[in-house]
Amino acid sequence: MTDWYWVRHGPTHEKAFVGWRDVPADLSNQALIDSVAEYLPSSAVVVSSDLMRSITTADALSHGRTRLAHESGIREFNFGDWDGRHFSDVAKIDPVLSRAYWESPGDVKAPNGESWNMAAARAKTVVDRLSKVHDKIIAIAHFGIILTQVQRALGSSAYDCLANKIDNFSVTHLHECDNAWSLNCINFLPEASNL
Repeated sequence: MTDWYWVRHGPTHEKAFVGWRDVPADLSNQALIDSVAEYLPSSAVVVSSDLMRSITTADALSHGRTRLAHESGIREFNFGDWDGRHFSDVAKIDPVLSRAYWESPGDVKAPNGESWNMAAARAKTVVDRLSKVHDKIIAIAHFGIILTQVQRALGSSAYDCLANKIDNFSVTHLHECDNAWSLNCINFLPEASNL
């Protein structure tokens, strides 16, 4: 059995696609960071993607917990040629493809990027490997990757999963038992008053 506490990294304030570009996170909301850190199980190990915004968020949330090596397999989706471009620019340049990307996620991918299914497969490899070793894991990652794991727990379509909100610093708690996944909570933001 393994409990996964997925936490989305701190905000980047970017107004464009941010996939594998290495941009910093805003970690100025110390009260929220402390509330999230206090809410998370103290006995859990902490892992993050290898992108700066996840690493620094994990540093801020660790609070003495054991840190595992960074995992490139839980990076955000690779948006390829779209990375760094505003969503409206991409819609003008690639109107058919950009619409299909959001309306038919699965095998559709950005030019020189990856699809939902490709990102989900690489994340699954990391999740399955770490689930064999640890019973409580805090994973600091990204919007898209967290949603691929929600999809796994719910058995829903990628399109349906995209309707979910995953706020910065929010906790999404998934439970695995004998390769069966369940969703305990999604997009939960602990406040000091809830502790």
